[in-house]
Formats: sequence, C-alpha cells, structure tokens
Amino acid sequence: MKKLSWFNKFAFFCNIVLTVLTFLAYFLPFLAPKFFPLLSVLTLILPMFLILNGLFFIYWLLQFKRQIILSGLVLLLGITFINKFYKFSEKSTEVADKDFVVMSYNVRLLNLFDWIPRDNVAQEIVGFVNDKNPDILCLQDFSTSAKIDLKIYPYKSVYMKGDKVKSGQAIFSKFPIVNEGELLFSDSFNSAIFADVKIGKDIIRVYNLHLQSIKISPDIEEINQNVDGLNQQKSEMIFKRISVAFAKQQQQAEIIMNHKKSCKYPLVVCGDMNNSAFSYVYRIIKGNMKDSFEEAGKGFGQTYNFKYYPARIDYIFADNKMSVKSFNNFPDFVNSDHMPIMSRLAVD
Repeated sequence: MKKLSWFNKFAFFCNIVLTVLTFLAYFLPFLAPKFFPLLSVLTLILPMFLILNGLFFIYWLLQFKRQIILSGLVLLLGITFINKFYKFSEKSTEVADKDFVVMSYNVRLLNLFDWIPRDNVAQEIVGFVNDKNPDILCLQDFSTSAKIDLKIYPYKSVYMKGDKVKSGQAIFSKFPIVNEGELLFSDSFNSAIFADVKIGKDIIRVYNLHLQSIKISPDIEEINQNVDGLNQQKSEMIFKRISVAFAKQQQQAEIIMNHKKSCKYPLVVCGDMNNSAFSYVYRIIKGNMKDSFEEAGKGFGQTYNFKYYPARIDYIFADNKMSVKSFNNFPDFVNSDHMPIMSRLAVD
C-alpha cells in the first residue's frame, strides 16, 4: 500500500468494499430472505458487482499491481454466477420426434388496460404463439376478460381470480391433461398451477408459477421524472417493498418446493419468479433441475423489459431426466413488460 499513489489507495479501498459486498451476495442464495430481507436486495445487483470487479481486474492488470489478486479471486469464485448472467455460446442438437416445446410468457393481462398504446396487442400475442407453435404454453397474468381464442390447443388448465376482471395463470397443451391443480399463496394475489400432461407413453408434470412482484417499475418511472434524484423517503419505500416481497417469495417458493417433492413424474417448472438467478427462491425452486438458459441459451437471456438492465426473471427448469435441446428468448417482441421464453425438451 505504501507504494500506491493516493488515487490508487482510494481505488483499492473501493475494491475491498466491493469485494466484501460481492462475497456477501455470493452467500445470500443460501440464506432465507425473511432473516435478511434488506441484504437480499444485493442479489439483484450481483451482475453489476461482477462487472465492476472485472473493471478493477483490468485496472490493476494494466499497472502490473499485485492488487489484481483480489479481483481475480472474486471473479474465479464467481464463475458459476457469471454463467447464470451471460452465455457465450448456445447448444445445438438434432430435433427428434419425442421432443416437445414449452413456452412461458407473462402477458400482463393481454394489455387489457392499454399499458401499451396499441389496439391489437392481444391479437399480436396470439399470432406470435401460433407462429412459434409450442406444444405446451404457460401464461402468467392471463385474463379471460381479454376474450382471446387459442384454437391450436385442445387441452387447457386455467385458474382465474377476480370479479370484474378475471386474471390468473393458464396452461395450454396439445397433449392430454390427466390431472391439474392450484397452489394458493396466503396474503397474495399470485399463485402457481400445475398440470400432468400425457406425452406418448410418458406423463410429465408442468408447473406454471407467478411469484410475488417486487413492484419496482413505477418507482423507476418516478426516478426518470425527478431530475433531482430520489429522496430518502422514496428510497426507504422501495427497499421496504422489496424486502416484504422477498419474504413473501420465500414462503411461496417453499410451498412449491414441498409440493413438487411428492410428484412421481418428471417435472417442468416455468414462469415468472420476479427474482434473479442469484436469489434464494431461484435456488430452492430449481433444486437439482436444469435451467434451460444455462443449458442451451446464449447472451443475456433477457426476459423483462427493464430499461437499464437485461433482467432475467422468467425461467424454464427441466427435470434431470430430460434433455434441454434449445432455449430462446425474444427481446424484440415487446407486447408486455415481459418477453416470452421457449425451450425444446425431451424425456430421456
């Protein structure tokens, strides 16, 4: 430290603080959010920590400083986290007759309240689904009030709530549904549903889940409109809301985890988890299943239309008894606040 300039001493101090926060974020997926709700917010910005550590690594490398060891160690230990954030190459495998394609999409009530100022949003979503032609379609924030007709699916499992506006989750299938059900979450409008689908001689269980929203988007708009920045009171409101949402997500994730333990069929779990791939809820819901993006995706795998960051909060998990042959996200198809995701799977 004595040989460092005053600027490099300050830079190294910042580097140390960043290292502590990064290591803390590494451990948070193993800690229940209800005990550390505010700290759990760090999992949302772990990719930013990794990028900053990378910049520090380059900074010390260019100066041939031994301080490079600190950022190098952080990046080395975080290799598995990097793979969840960005994939450099995608998987390419042959299509087979036993394959089936699953699509998951939060359709935000099919634009029932005109969040997107166009008249044909619902019809564009139907056209997109018909064009991609998935065998199993899982929709979150679906609304029967929008009165769309997905004619290519003879089987469906739809669970709605509400009086004036019917909304909820839906599973549409080209294959017979032999059993279905709903997992209710206490003190929440969110839920998860499941359907046992018969594909040839196999039966698989498909979960379609929508976990508690952290509802950060309206506040982001406030930030954009406030040239003076966000005041302390608003900051506290954001963190409190996120903390409450993370605690609810934990309860909901544990309900799903316990329910799928009793299932004897190979599983597909998909939906809008409203949390990052570095979170506690991601870890316990995924369990030993395969993340389709990690197996066969490319790039950031963005699923949420967030202006400042390529957020991935929607997932398709496949049973270890399955092969993940491809994964696609569609960042250019903007007809909701989420983007659709699709994966080709096969039971081994």
